[in-house]
Amino acid sequence: MTSTDSITPFRVDIPQRDLDDLHARLDRTRWPDDLSATGWAYGVPAAYLRELAHHWRHSYDWRAAEAELNAWPQFTTVIDGTTVHFAHVRSPEPDATALILTHGWPGSIVEFLDVVGPLTDPAAHGGDPADAFHVVVPSIPGFGLSGPPADTGWEAGRIAGAWAELMTRLGYERFGAQGGDWGAAISRELGRAHPGRVVGVHLNLLPGAQATREPTEEELAALEPGERERTLESWRRWRDWSSEGTGYAVLNSTRPQTVGYALTDSPVGQLAWIVEKFQAWTDSAELPEEAVDRDRLLTNVMLYWLTGTAASAARIYYERAHATGESAARPTAPSTAPTALALFPAELQIPLRHKAERTENIVRWTELGRGGHFAAMEEPDLLVEDIRAFFRQLREKD
Repeated sequence: MTSTDSITPFRVDIPQRDLDDLHARLDRTRWPDDLSATGWAYGVPAAYLRELAHHWRHSYDWRAAEAELNAWPQFTTVIDGTTVHFAHVRSPEPDATALILTHGWPGSIVEFLDVVGPLTDPAAHGGDPADAFHVVVPSIPGFGLSGPPADTGWEAGRIAGAWAELMTRLGYERFGAQGGDWGAAISRELGRAHPGRVVGVHLNLLPGAQATREPTEEELAALEPGERERTLESWRRWRDWSSEGTGYAVLNSTRPQTVGYALTDSPVGQLAWIVEKFQAWTDSAELPEEAVDRDRLLTNVMLYWLTGTAASAARIYYERAHATGESAARPTAPSTAPTALALFPAELQIPLRHKAERTENIVRWTELGRGGHFAAMEEPDLLVEDIRAFFRQLREKD
């Protein structure tokens, strides 16, 4: 390893003045008016957000969250000119499989706090030691503790290349990949670009495999009954999301810097911007804390707020939308990396197997009974078991 490839130990250590500044800003929040009878239709209800902000200000304990994060060995290294932060948690099982977990937006490494233990040490969590993993959890460039990159172009393909280099620096020639949201896009590109190194790709979202237009009668007639109904539901969910749920993506894809000023200056604005997605995208009846612990949700918000990375995290959307050359090309041939898809019912996009198999080497397809977009936070046990089962399947095949 050369000096430019060096890996530096890292600990989360937020100065008290930053926490004091947050509290002062929360105390000075300017609140807009609210149509109290509209629920979530216009956005986050003021009564709910006031109560959550009060909890954040007076009850939430960042130092406890910081200690929980610091239980992971963490490091930074410079790859392709940008600083990459990551946790590296080795299993006590020497023959464990290396696995890189990638978060999405508006998530962070906080998504994986409840899955790393069972993945690295299954014996301590009632599992089979043969299912153990050495786990690497990086922060996407521009997000949280990785901080803003110094240049443009950090879309999924370039990030996948950085992950391959990271695993090389850690001594892992062969490894698996897992992710949802942007983590899914990055993980599948990692498998596509490095099939000789990636033993398997486990996804809990598959971008581009949903129905994006209303299917014709002829198209439906050619499908099996179950896939036919799934296609109709996939279209309905895509239609509803396209008409009501894409505002954040349009802003992130076109003017991430502009929206970043508001989110970096107002903690309640940052809170609302994220909590709305946890309400809309989780398997909850009304409130996000029905699916995700509210303090865990606030820890996720804190990684955006304390690092001032609202704008730089949003840029991944812009980079994807404005990619040119090879990075703009969509895959046409199927990936050769064995791929598993865990389907959580409240996920935004309902993938269709006949579409997924056009671009992915699908070897496992699991439909689960509960959970949504933030699978590792909502249903960590279900996700862990499916990851274990997938890689066990690959080992048994070998």
